[in-house]
Amino acid sequence: MSLSMYREEYPRPQFVREFWLDLNGEWDFGFDDGNEGESRQWYRTFPGDRKIQVPFAYETKASGIGEEQFHPYVWYRRTFEVPAEQRGKRVILHFQAVDYIAKLWVNGEYVGLHEGGYTAFSFDITRYLNDGVNAIVLKAEDSDSCTQPRGKQRWREANFGCWYVQTTGIWQPVWLECVDARHVESVKITPDVDANAVRFDYRVQGRTAGAALRLTTRIAMDGELIKETSIAVDRDAVSASVELISEAREWRVELWSPQNPKLYEVEFVLTDGDRVADRVSSYFGMRKVSILKSQILLNNQPIYQRLILDQGYWTDTHLTPPSVEALVKDIDLIMEMGYNGVRKHQKIEDPRFLYWCDVKGLLVWSEVPATYEFNDEAVSRFTREWLDIVRQHYNHPSIITWVPFNESWGIGNVFADRKQQQFTESIYYLTKAIDPYRPVVVNDGWEHTISDILTLHDYEEDGAAFAERYAGKEAITSNDIAHCNHRYALAQGYEYRGQPIVISEFGGIAFRTDKGWGYGNQVDSEEAFLERFRSITQAIKDTDYICGYCYTQVSDVQQEVNGLLAEDRTPKISLDKIRDVNLAKGRGGLLR
Repeated sequence: MSLSMYREEYPRPQFVREFWLDLNGEWDFGFDDGNEGESRQWYRTFPGDRKIQVPFAYETKASGIGEEQFHPYVWYRRTFEVPAEQRGKRVILHFQAVDYIAKLWVNGEYVGLHEGGYTAFSFDITRYLNDGVNAIVLKAEDSDSCTQPRGKQRWREANFGCWYVQTTGIWQPVWLECVDARHVESVKITPDVDANAVRFDYRVQGRTAGAALRLTTRIAMDGELIKETSIAVDRDAVSASVELISEAREWRVELWSPQNPKLYEVEFVLTDGDRVADRVSSYFGMRKVSILKSQILLNNQPIYQRLILDQGYWTDTHLTPPSVEALVKDIDLIMEMGYNGVRKHQKIEDPRFLYWCDVKGLLVWSEVPATYEFNDEAVSRFTREWLDIVRQHYNHPSIITWVPFNESWGIGNVFADRKQQQFTESIYYLTKAIDPYRPVVVNDGWEHTISDILTLHDYEEDGAAFAERYAGKEAITSNDIAHCNHRYALAQGYEYRGQPIVISEFGGIAFRTDKGWGYGNQVDSEEAFLERFRSITQAIKDTDYICGYCYTQVSDVQQEVNGLLAEDRTPKISLDKIRDVNLAKGRGGLLR
């Protein structure tokens, strides 16, 4: 039997229902630079004089507009009808991401507001609906403020450095579901490899006193039913732990790893007496991430991580993937080059990317987009959005590391400022309160405070110089010398406690061009590229205390042209040659 209901275009592969209505496509659209739309009640009589293709931001060519000038207020409108067979159910409207503040009206009535450009949100719009045609109106508010998590989105009029055209408004899918009044709201899935068990934490909507609600969980592998458990739903939040050892599977639990990305299928069935109220399909991977001394372990075995930095930009769609096929192509190209993971840099990616990383076995470091100021507003905005991100993506087995801070962005004085240091500590512990099972990297690449992994960024061009700089571990970990020529590994007041060490940015080699930049000197030929690429990569592999690396980067992004692939994903170098370097053994014959 198969419990999977995966469909390629479904926006949320980890929580799938049979019925859904795709609301992507053409919407009415308008700019509101004077912020007059609310006072003029555009939510009732919408004057939008343009059309836009959702979910592409107006700044992109794929949107049909392609205007890169910043507009702080934009409006959307479209109509829909609830199918006759779904009427009488609760109607939930889902937005996967809207940057930055979203205000929603349905049929002229205000529904609610969401803040945060990289998190999913939903509204129950049932009570606002008509029997026939219904109108959705959304106002998106963005800004050039550096107190909002913006990642690589520019806040000036033109691109600069490694910051690119901003993304405004709807930029990930919009869809609608019809559910029973009593339905499963969410399920948090936690594997326990050492106990051969998995824990489910369920939240259920619509429970009332005296209701005979039961929640049945069915677990399968390769179409074969392994376990089934059922519990009474006597509270809004209930939990169950299921041991996976089964005679049907010869007493063997399948562990998820890059070499063996086996996924368990799972189905949740909520019954109200004899009636099925809700049915949801999902999946999970049995895997464990831990740290022992100075090694990162996957399923209790050391793993050497060959990561590549991935910013997830496309020429005509910017932050929004042009298609599921484009996501899968990126993953396949990354794996073909010999990498076993990505550091998803300054972006929370489409859940379908994470689904295919789960399916194909690509490791992911999940990094939140940064703010660029430190004040009370930035702290509040960052904290809310980060915790939502951790909750929403918790179930993906491919995510093995959380990265809330990068290169002191938003915490520019963290080296010495105790207030900023305390902020990073609070984020570390808040993350652990939700997810104690994954490492957390605090301030990737630069001055670390409390962190499970010590990560260093170094764009040294010469392999011999690289090897010399890292010949003595203690010189780096005691702040005797700076890495990347100008940054220390630890903030003042913090000591090295034996954490694993990863070079989490290096390389960034660009071919000769006057149309963009890379790190260091540009190269003139494939031969020169490979000589430098091999030299610095091998220097890392030969440093025995370093347990992984992350090369910059997968593809060119606008003016940053240091990708192994062009922005259209055309390889610049033979992928086999890149793979050979990545799979070469380190000193002592170790495969790294």
